[in-house]
Amino acid sequence: MQRIQRKSNTRDFHQAKWNEPIIFELHQPGEKGVELPPVNENVALSVGDGTSAIPASMQRKNKPNLPEIGQARVLRHYLRLSQETLGSDFNVEIGQGTCTMKYIPKINELLVRDPKMMELHPLQNEETVQGMLEIFYKLDLCMREISGLDYFSFQPSSGTQALFAMASIVRKYHEQNGEGDKRDEIITTIFSHPSQAATAAVKGYKIITLHPDENGFPDIEKLKAAVSERTAGFVVANPEDTGIFNSKIKEFTDVIHQAGGLCFYDQANANGLLGITRAKEAGFDMCFFNLHKTFAAPHMCGGPATGALGVTAELKEYLPAPIVEYHDGKYSLKNDLAHSIGKVRSFHGVAQTVLRSYAWIRALGPEGLKEVAKMAVLNNNYMYHKVLAIRGASAPYVKGHRLEQVRYSWEQLTQETGVTTEDVTLRMTDFGLHYWTSHHPYIVKQPFTLEPTESYSKEDLDEYIHALEQISKEAYENPEIVKTAPHNSTIHKIDEQDYLDNPDKWCITWRTYLKNTKAYDLVK
Repeated sequence: MQRIQRKSNTRDFHQAKWNEPIIFELHQPGEKGVELPPVNENVALSVGDGTSAIPASMQRKNKPNLPEIGQARVLRHYLRLSQETLGSDFNVEIGQGTCTMKYIPKINELLVRDPKMMELHPLQNEETVQGMLEIFYKLDLCMREISGLDYFSFQPSSGTQALFAMASIVRKYHEQNGEGDKRDEIITTIFSHPSQAATAAVKGYKIITLHPDENGFPDIEKLKAAVSERTAGFVVANPEDTGIFNSKIKEFTDVIHQAGGLCFYDQANANGLLGITRAKEAGFDMCFFNLHKTFAAPHMCGGPATGALGVTAELKEYLPAPIVEYHDGKYSLKNDLAHSIGKVRSFHGVAQTVLRSYAWIRALGPEGLKEVAKMAVLNNNYMYHKVLAIRGASAPYVKGHRLEQVRYSWEQLTQETGVTTEDVTLRMTDFGLHYWTSHHPYIVKQPFTLEPTESYSKEDLDEYIHALEQISKEAYENPEIVKTAPHNSTIHKIDEQDYLDNPDKWCITWRTYLKNTKAYDLVK
């Protein structure tokens, strides 16, 4: 069979459009998805009616306002919605930038869908979950080797929650040493993730932000000028969100330690570091990895995720409890940590996410993990050189020194054509692709952030690069094509742009939607 020849290097794509209603609008009174059989008389005698044992204060006064829909219509509804969505299994997801979208091995998905995993409950007795506790413990051992640190907790449900936990440990540590009130400043850098400053600020710290030197590196002289007896800690990502790697980071952590502070490391994206550098040798007291980024577990639309939090032996007793320990052939949850910051979420961690990451690490082994880093860096630098050859694109600050991602700029394109990075991202959807711009503040002007992980082939990278080349060509020859995009999506460009910034227009629940559309009183 002769292979189909494409007309161009970009994919001929058109997003499916179903004009699908909200599921509540599909409601038909009396329609059922599943008809439950009557309760067996012997079962009823044994367990009762199933509701009388529930305290009256916990019983609903009215039935929940849930839609009544037949099973076939529910299936069609969600399949249609899935066709209107781009994702890492559906398209080349290089453009999700710092979120690290990579291929998730489907055999690992089969593991977590095993009934033994699906039916786990966080309140089960330890004796009944020895196998899962073993996986928690052994993933802890893997993380110790990867980071060089001594103990890990998988309780945080995200990178931001892990950052909050680390800021909490910093505060508790200084309080235990009698310096909680005096040490009230956290130092970070402008290119580090905004959650670093935000979580420290929530803990009551004043934030000191270091700006880069002329080459884009954090300025160590500015760090030396910023430290004092008020310094509680230093939090940084390395490489930072620009992709720039600071090879002199140990000098920074040494300065903080000399001032009596703690150093904590945002390693949400460690794709370019596995088996090559470790938090311990860089002088960090704590770090976290996002299992849902580096270690091949899905983001799951913002959760459930896991920020694996590691500390040195000195800080073990400050970890959120419990942690998993192993003694005399038995795994157990240790809750009595002397200085624990307490729980940062209700239960120990997302077992399915932990299992996925453990399976991924075991399948790759030490050399495989190192190969991941090599391929991620190779992919990124291939794309880096290709993107810099596109008219109107640049990568500000230091040349080279980019690891697993790059924050690029369309500033020249915008100046010469009027096409902005927001215009380009909408046009990218016409090719079945997209990209993420940047965290605020936009230190890099007209930004776009790309991160090709080890999962992507040269063909994948070339497809993405060709789309950027095509859009650049259009911007210079016929910019209206880009400015009026998307053309092949489920919706076209909307004129009103304040939906995300105006809480009065947010409809995150069906009840809110009804209120905002003045329909609530009609269906109440």
